[in-house]
Amino acid sequence: MLVSTPYPRGDTLKRSNPWLASLTMFLMCGGESAGAQTPGLADVVVLPPGAIRTDAKGIKQVWVPPGCFRMGADDAAEQAARLQAPAWVTKALGYEDPAREVCLTAGYWIDQTEVTQAAFQAFVDDGGYRRPEFWSADGKRWLSGRPLGDLPVRCEDLGPEHPRVCVTWFEAEAYAQWRGGHLPSEAQWEFAARGPQSWIFPWGNEWDPGKANVVDSKGLAAVARYPQGASWVGALDMAGNAMEWVQDWLSRDYPKEKVRNDPSGPASGNRKIEKGGWWGSHAFVSRSSYKHFEDPPSYQDHHIGFRIVTPESK
Repeated sequence: MLVSTPYPRGDTLKRSNPWLASLTMFLMCGGESAGAQTPGLADVVVLPPGAIRTDAKGIKQVWVPPGCFRMGADDAAEQAARLQAPAWVTKALGYEDPAREVCLTAGYWIDQTEVTQAAFQAFVDDGGYRRPEFWSADGKRWLSGRPLGDLPVRCEDLGPEHPRVCVTWFEAEAYAQWRGGHLPSEAQWEFAARGPQSWIFPWGNEWDPGKANVVDSKGLAAVARYPQGASWVGALDMAGNAMEWVQDWLSRDYPKEKVRNDPSGPASGNRKIEKGGWWGSHAFVSRSSYKHFEDPPSYQDHHIGFRIVTPESK
């Protein structure tokens, strides 16, 4: 029996975990309720936040337990002024508010790093572009008529451990299906970056240019080159390097609905959200609540990569 803790333990967040204490007492008392038989303590595996595994495709993932956090931001304009953001970021204001409580009711595995060139090439080599079972209906429409020999587009001369960029949202979605997962919802991505303390950046509330490949950068770095910028679960490069596709359509109105449990975004739209900032950009866009606002799912360029989420059961 696998049980995941809904909050980090110990010094990570310096908070008690009544859920875990209750679970432990329950199991020590025999694990029985209303005559139902449950596994004993020896049968229970408790996954701590940030537990690491290697999935069936050889990709390292970190564990994000269920829990709640403060998603979005009410003070994006103030943060833009504090961080001396460029004038164009005014176009992004209004997408992050209101700040609201969001709960992820199930734990999940998320890639420790952005999908690398080598990892994506394994999908290509396995016939990923020629196997319709990995492509959504919209993805198939995008794929139809394109010379498969020209895909994926090569736009950077990068090493195998650099992020795979220059892929559309549809290609990222197909790769995720091949891996047995999906693109993270915006809420899943943001919780993995911010944690229950809802930090502004993955490492805390103050910008540190030495913890991310962002300011004054001339190009992508290999993944995991900035370990000091790890999030509370050990996810790397969630600020900078490549910004990342997520599952949700972009909307100014959806956050105002304040969906508390497992929000998945609006049912339709014309632009997809990207998270996490990018090389050569600015601290403001590297905040974990920031969402980029320009790109349809058919778009790709050398700033956009992705990572995937896998359910607990996979």
